[in-house]
Amino acid sequence: MAVLLDTAALRPQDRAEAFYAAMMSASVPSRVEHEDPNGDVHARMDFWQLGAPDLFRNEGSGIRLVRTPKHIRIGAPERLALAVQVIGSGAFSQAGADQHVRTGDLMLVDLTAPYEYAWSSDGASQAFQIDYDDLGLSVETVRAAAQRLPSSPMYDLVLHHLTVMPAISDSLHGTQAADMLGAATTQLVRALLTSAADDEHRHPAMADVLFARITWYARRHLTDPDLSPGRIAAAHNISLRYFYKLFAEHNLSFEQWLIGERLDGARRQLASPESRQRTIAAIAARWGFLDPGHFTRRFRSAHGITPQEWRRQNEKPGDQR
Repeated sequence: MAVLLDTAALRPQDRAEAFYAAMMSASVPSRVEHEDPNGDVHARMDFWQLGAPDLFRNEGSGIRLVRTPKHIRIGAPERLALAVQVIGSGAFSQAGADQHVRTGDLMLVDLTAPYEYAWSSDGASQAFQIDYDDLGLSVETVRAAAQRLPSSPMYDLVLHHLTVMPAISDSLHGTQAADMLGAATTQLVRALLTSAADDEHRHPAMADVLFARITWYARRHLTDPDLSPGRIAAAHNISLRYFYKLFAEHNLSFEQWLIGERLDGARRQLASPESRQRTIAAIAARWGFLDPGHFTRRFRSAHGITPQEWRRQNEKPGDQR
């Protein structure tokens, strides 16, 4: 987590300007109006990078954010934000639709278009921000979903997910799992918007969410010797046939996907100073390759270099001592 702003450390006369600068760095150009600019202006902004997407939390005194057509011309990143009101209540307006956002409500903000958002007294919201390109949905689909979010069967799941994300993101800081969390959240948001926009797309959207859950589960258990399609299918209450169908729909073979993930895990461990005393064969076995020769051939085919050469390249002075 990065703390973008904490006005408690600033003089009162400097807080409004600092708030504007922090808001512009975390989100998009807009006009900021404080409810009581001459009173107790206070705020804290936190930011988590989760691969390509990010999570942004803003908590503080009453504000009004106005993104005008002029701001769009200044800069209109192809992004959207799915936000949850975590403290207080707010008012959100976009594309001619007004929404009273209560504590625990979701709101979808198309950052390519003008909008207004405000809360009075103290409030807080946290938004998952993502590029349209990474989401894989058209602007039309997103706008169709904006007013129909509660109709989606995904609504409560995504709401809970976004609400607990700050604590989870903190615990994953600096790990590969942080990027995986961003990717999994992207799939959840995609499923929410697709199902809200068009009932006909609900089943494919659910399949995408299930696939994301399956790959998340498998990555958490890569070093388990008994990790198998049957075990994974049973853990997700699906048939083995449907399990293989999900991978086929993503143009993947589960076996080849699993080998690739385990090779990546072994590659990371081989480069780790903490594993210098472990033999290559022991590391290979930990990642499911019981035949060292087979592991070497697979590793070289995937990475163009042998495990020994890779380890040597990543040695630092003093590693041999």
